[in-house]
Amino acid sequence: MGVHVRRNTQLAWKRGLGVTNYRGIVSPAYAVFRLVRDDFPFYYHYLLRSNEYIGYFKTFSSGVIDSRLRLYPEVFGRLTAIVPPLNEQTQIARFLDHETAKIDGLIREQERLIGLLQEKRQAVISHAVTKGLKPDVPMKDSGVEWLGRVPAHWTSSSIKRFCSLVKDGTHLPPPRVSEGIPLLSVRNIVGGEFVRRSDDSKISENDYVALCRSFTPQQRDVLLAIVGATLGKTAIISDAMGHFHIQRSLALFRADASKLNPHWLHWVFQSAGFQSLLWEYAGFSAQPGIYLGTLASFKIPVPPIKEQIEINEWIGRQIDPMNTLIKEAESAVLLMKERRSSLISAAVTGKIDIRNWQPPADSMVLNEGASELGVEETAAGRKV
Repeated sequence: MGVHVRRNTQLAWKRGLGVTNYRGIVSPAYAVFRLVRDDFPFYYHYLLRSNEYIGYFKTFSSGVIDSRLRLYPEVFGRLTAIVPPLNEQTQIARFLDHETAKIDGLIREQERLIGLLQEKRQAVISHAVTKGLKPDVPMKDSGVEWLGRVPAHWTSSSIKRFCSLVKDGTHLPPPRVSEGIPLLSVRNIVGGEFVRRSDDSKISENDYVALCRSFTPQQRDVLLAIVGATLGKTAIISDAMGHFHIQRSLALFRADASKLNPHWLHWVFQSAGFQSLLWEYAGFSAQPGIYLGTLASFKIPVPPIKEQIEINEWIGRQIDPMNTLIKEAESAVLLMKERRSSLISAAVTGKIDIRNWQPPADSMVLNEGASELGVEETAAGRKV
């Protein structure tokens, strides 16, 4: 079984490439390369994914915007590589297997913590938006399967009854321009907030005006991801967003202020029951998605406006400490990933001398990257 480099034509500049030990079939989006020199292939697994080489690949990629960049096989084949002596290639790969495995372990610990905090956060939200805050209040059957019993004085009805506007983003996005009005998508929902990003797609002023003939996103509108793997992500538009429009991956809900507080709708969307409902009704073709009409007909719990605001404030107080811990853990993960990338770059470019490095005598490490390759690292070296 040979060792090959497999590379995604469109995502090489996003580390969409690596060395594999497995025999199989790849889609047309990938190109496969076989080493012709007697080099240590797993050294290239690190070299070609280093920060320096990702920048190198981006420079030689073709496309109008980042998300459309392609590094074609014939171009990739002409690029050059840093090739140290074979024994140093092996040593660099062994060193990075050992050190990145330690970092990966720490990252997994923080990610587990984030997962537990997110579960606890969702449990708090779910109970509050379906049962309220008073445990002794009379209850009734809501008649809605995902809700079950709710406080007797609450109503349960379809989302469209409580919103003055329910729309999804454009299905025919206009041409992109280098300078213009942002056309945002689900990728702009980050940590429960709707934010601008440095590489946002942009459209012309005229195209923006044309899209606004249907609707114009406004402050306090609620957004929900309705297409893609992140189906169910939600955020509220803040007053700091300025002018923008949205793509079809997002649905927009404008709450009728006399009936529904937008923050209440935002919490309901995040509840475990509603999230399960979304995925239950999602269709699957190229990617998961849910029809706007189906979504608008979903029934939600709606207490009196005053009680909605009280519960909103209570939820905020309960989850703020959890949000802080989640952000701290996410920051720690980001720093560790940056450390991992810097370490790889330094090792494969010779900025650190690891020729005399040896792992602890009793070490037995199987890191994430090596496990994907079917390679085990021991004190004696790699075992394939």
